[in-house]
Amino acid sequence: MKSFFRYLAVASFVCISSSLFSQDFSAFEYRTIGPSRGGRVTTVTGTPVLPGTFYLGASGAGVWKTDDYGTSWNNISDGFFDTPSIGAIEVALNDPNIVYVGTGSDGLRSNIISGKGVYKSIDAGKTWDHIGLAKAGQIGAVEIDPTNSNIVWVAAIGDAFKANEERGIYKTIDGGVSWEKMLHISNTTGFADLELLPGNPNVVYAAAWKAQRTPWTIISGGENSEGGIYKSVNGGKDWTKLETGLPKGLIGKIDLAVSAVDSSILYAVIEAPGDEGGVYKSEDQGKTFVQTSSNEGLVNRPFYYTNIELDPTNPDIVYSNANPLLKSIDGGKNWAMMSVPHGDNHDIWLNPNNPELLIQCNDGGANVSHNGGKTWSSQFNQPTAEIYQVAVDDQYPYWIYGAQQDNTTIAIPSSAPSGTSAQGTQVMIEVGGCETGPSIPKPGNHNIVYNNCKGRFSVYNKITGVGREYSIGASNIYGHNPKDLKYRFQRVAPIHVSPHDPDVVYMGSQFVHKTRNDGVIWETISPDLTAFEADKQVNSGSPITRDITGEEYYSTIYSIRESKIQKDLIWTGSNDGVVSLTQDGGQTWTTVTPKKMLKGARIESIEPSQFDAAKAYISVDRHLLGDATPYFYKTEDYGKTWELLTNGIPSDYTSKVLREDPETAGLLYAGTEYGMFVSFNDGQKWEAFQQNLPVTPITDIAINRGDLVLSTMGRGFWVLDNITSLRNPAIATLKDTPILFQPDNTIRYRSPRGSGDFPNYPSTGVLIDYYLPKEGKNEVRLEILDANKKSIATIVSDSTKVKSTKEEVDNMSLSMSFSYFDTKLETKKGINRFQWNMLQKGAWSDKESRSYKNGPMVPPGTYIAKLTVGKETFEQPFEILVDPRLAEEGIDEKIIADHLAFENKVLDLLTEARKFQSELEAEIKKSTGDKKQSLETVLKAIKNEEGAYPQQMLVPQIAYLSYIVGGADKIPGNEEVERLKDLQQQLTTLKSQAAL
Repeated sequence: MKSFFRYLAVASFVCISSSLFSQDFSAFEYRTIGPSRGGRVTTVTGTPVLPGTFYLGASGAGVWKTDDYGTSWNNISDGFFDTPSIGAIEVALNDPNIVYVGTGSDGLRSNIISGKGVYKSIDAGKTWDHIGLAKAGQIGAVEIDPTNSNIVWVAAIGDAFKANEERGIYKTIDGGVSWEKMLHISNTTGFADLELLPGNPNVVYAAAWKAQRTPWTIISGGENSEGGIYKSVNGGKDWTKLETGLPKGLIGKIDLAVSAVDSSILYAVIEAPGDEGGVYKSEDQGKTFVQTSSNEGLVNRPFYYTNIELDPTNPDIVYSNANPLLKSIDGGKNWAMMSVPHGDNHDIWLNPNNPELLIQCNDGGANVSHNGGKTWSSQFNQPTAEIYQVAVDDQYPYWIYGAQQDNTTIAIPSSAPSGTSAQGTQVMIEVGGCETGPSIPKPGNHNIVYNNCKGRFSVYNKITGVGREYSIGASNIYGHNPKDLKYRFQRVAPIHVSPHDPDVVYMGSQFVHKTRNDGVIWETISPDLTAFEADKQVNSGSPITRDITGEEYYSTIYSIRESKIQKDLIWTGSNDGVVSLTQDGGQTWTTVTPKKMLKGARIESIEPSQFDAAKAYISVDRHLLGDATPYFYKTEDYGKTWELLTNGIPSDYTSKVLREDPETAGLLYAGTEYGMFVSFNDGQKWEAFQQNLPVTPITDIAINRGDLVLSTMGRGFWVLDNITSLRNPAIATLKDTPILFQPDNTIRYRSPRGSGDFPNYPSTGVLIDYYLPKEGKNEVRLEILDANKKSIATIVSDSTKVKSTKEEVDNMSLSMSFSYFDTKLETKKGINRFQWNMLQKGAWSDKESRSYKNGPMVPPGTYIAKLTVGKETFEQPFEILVDPRLAEEGIDEKIIADHLAFENKVLDLLTEARKFQSELEAEIKKSTGDKKQSLETVLKAIKNEEGAYPQQMLVPQIAYLSYIVGGADKIPGNEEVERLKDLQQQLTTLKSQAAL
């Protein structure tokens, strides 16, 4: 599971059997560890039929549902949806079982995930069917005809990064079997919203929006002919553009709201230049409009927000979701800010039967209110965080670091941080910096954390809670035209700690900067390493609204990595498509961009090989240029030539990150927009390695102590424990012979019992992988032997075999060997995984299911896993290692062994006492007269009486001593030693009195 000391195997897998590529890797399961804090939610809805039921649609986490007013949330789209990006959710008015979802969120950030069409459920989200519009891009709205749930309308914004003909208004009259495009303006103008007229669903309003992103700017809006509000009165056959009272010039994103109680009233929030932007109201179904307010908060960052909603019972009560959430009670004239759990607001839904009951969403998740927004449900029950990168420290257990979009940096433990940690309880700390990261713990001193916050460098001390900023240039770069900046930093500007000296830290603007003293002094060690095209250096946000947060700063360094095996060999990649290399610590630089690579791409990650200094891998992302194709490249000659490595990865799975296994050459892991892949032959062929991982972008990968650690853009951090078997060449030749893979060395943590609760912290155990060429029911047995090949435990796949060995186990008396049946010892064809809990024989119990179970942990040392499949046996050695934290305390292997010997004496006494009690009770049933009375007197001395708080007698007292002795590795206390002698004497005396 967790590797401490490791044999470095350098094996290159070149010739791979075709049988490998048909293998099922489902035995290797990822586990989610948080954070539990919610991430960006772009749409919410409810149903008046079931007031406690709500849905949320996240930007990267799919669809979630609550049936208890937001007390708990459960994902309902995993396994059905091809994308985690949600644009709109609608529930049929009179049948809560019918739900339609339009994918592709409408807040067009640079990290937005593409939509994949529309999904439908007829069982309230238990199952889903894809019903079309796969190329519609981002979907701004879905509306269901209240008189016929098979009639559904969709507003398609379109592809966020390029022109496409699929933009428009769509309608189905057969529940999604077929779709008709009802309104189309151009391949650059789509529709952000649509509304049906209450009482007459043939009357439709639609809000046209010209929108597109590039790496260097945001286009939101255009000429009046390219946007505006359209109306149809005949079910979409004909359309009229509404113009009276509306802006005549440039027009941008628009959202609409129609009153449910007065269909003559229509509101629109409109992005337009200057004071023309704001809220407009019509009282004659759109014939004429009057601007009610030009409050800047209504059109704050319109491409990202822009949502207006009405109280379903009162058309004068209006809500505007932006930053902040605003409310008007006088028909949109005056606005007051509402308090919500998080900023950056996107959507709101109010129950038409009780508008005080509502759900609202923002960049922190979804929150329900029972009292009109005075108080809200928690956002700490939605593991939907968008994490930009991942890093790990050198604690035991190790902690995982990253930055959460529109929240803080975070560090969370990879498993239970201590032996007394409550399972299912999230442990999370902030570690300086801000939402963008990266956040990098210092090797050798995890209390020091290096951070970037939108180009600002800081050093955080976890002990004092102090962050010291030492930003390069010491200048706030927000709002600047990048051509005027001395240093251009991306929001997620890279920080890299030298693998050769933890005091050396690199950071990238358009230059590489280096510090040796935590940022007090910076030196620039490179020229401009970007393409720097002058026409891309512009104020972001056109033609109406400036938006300059650094997210669109183009021509910046996006990734930096120094070779682990050659000091001063540093690779960089820019977000405009340049790869650079220095081999002398920055004195000279060479441009080594792949010659056939299309220009302008973002170099998402660089991975210098850990086996060959001339080799490196890059991950190239062109989705911001409208190209979703994955591009992974490899060089073996310091960048002179490059090879494209994408065989086996779908054509629209944009590449995000590639990492090389640190112990096995040729073993690669790749993260893409829609999931994980693995290659066993240096990228020549990729295999899906998704297993139970939800569909979501993999933003970064770390390999640490034999674990695969992932960050995602929508589902937080995930860990795949123990990838040791992937490093074994045998995995490439799985054919007709069973294989027992060598288990990884495992640290002997005292952790609480594992739980499937969130976060998923496992109990400590040795993970044992084995391959069965066919179903092996009733034929599989796993035995654990010590270094002397003495049996510690035998686990069987067939419970009848336990019964046949039960007499043998009992007859072993004080031997430490025992057998038990465990359904988790899988026997299916393919790769299987079993976790041995490292427990040896425990005390006997009259309850068969507990007898000999839950003994003490075996001591550190060398062990052997022995697998029997039918008549064949296989053996593999492994080590159990001392917890390094115990070693720091001075608890060594001898102390643990001495303690264990003492603990076993207590367990032996407990077994003896329990068996004596069982014999005594059996004899009492057969006895009469004085003998029975005498035996009952002895029984009272060893067994508690019934009732509350009885006096603790001999057997419970021995059990209590076992409890306090077994709680920790320690030198047995003198009181415990003396107490054991006392209890032994008491049992001897009572046995003598009973004379059985």
